[in-house]
Amino acid sequence: MSATESTSAPALQNKLLAAIPDSERERVLREITPMFLPLGQILYESGAQLSCVYFPTSAIVSLSHVMADGTSAEVALIGNEGIVGVALFMGDAATPSRAIVQSSGWAYGLRGPLLEREFSRGGAMLQLLLHYTQTLIAQMAQTAVCNQHHSVEQQLCRWLLLRLDRMGTEELAVTEEAVADMVGVRHDDVVAELGKLRSLSLLHYGHGQIKIVNRVALEARACGCYSVIKGQSDWLFNMATNPPAVPVLDEGEPQNIGRPRLAPK
Repeated sequence: MSATESTSAPALQNKLLAAIPDSERERVLREITPMFLPLGQILYESGAQLSCVYFPTSAIVSLSHVMADGTSAEVALIGNEGIVGVALFMGDAATPSRAIVQSSGWAYGLRGPLLEREFSRGGAMLQLLLHYTQTLIAQMAQTAVCNQHHSVEQQLCRWLLLRLDRMGTEELAVTEEAVADMVGVRHDDVVAELGKLRSLSLLHYGHGQIKIVNRVALEARACGCYSVIKGQSDWLFNMATNPPAVPVLDEGEPQNIGRPRLAPK
């Protein structure tokens, strides 16, 4: 194991773990286990029965839909903003997607029985993970729309930006072949589009490295799918940081939850 692999990233680098209220977080932190995820490791295959969820801190995991002929296309990208293995707490331990590590790094694992115990408490962690699942489903839906209706350049820009958000760096260690597989387009098309972006001085690439030079211009060339996906994530953590206030009812007023309180005339 290398020096980089020998020291785990702090658990609170995962935004979901950091967003759990203090009253619950300490208990959860005692139950999670740090683990290094090497590049290319398959965390689970499509149809597998899950026994653990993963909270990435420095690793990035790709969720891919596997076709009958063995080909696959990425449907979501998960980094330190999320959790891998939502099927385990959504009522079915089997998952329809494959999870593969696209960028090596650290994550924290939480075994199924321990997760179920936390959920049985019905606290803030339950609500947070359910809201995260909503954002993950939105990412999958937006990715499907993007792949169907937008140009290869727009898809590529969206993919690069999402990966940058989850890495916190402007340099990506990824090959052209891997990009083509994840975006779900032909290798020649990826090479052509990367060459175009390089000629516009938006990025440099070569020898398995892509370095973003002008992120603002890259965002301008991406489709609106990127901002929709990012907006969902921003909404989640803004809500976790600033939860909506519970309305205070006057003494004796009926407890009709969901009924708006009318202002006096």
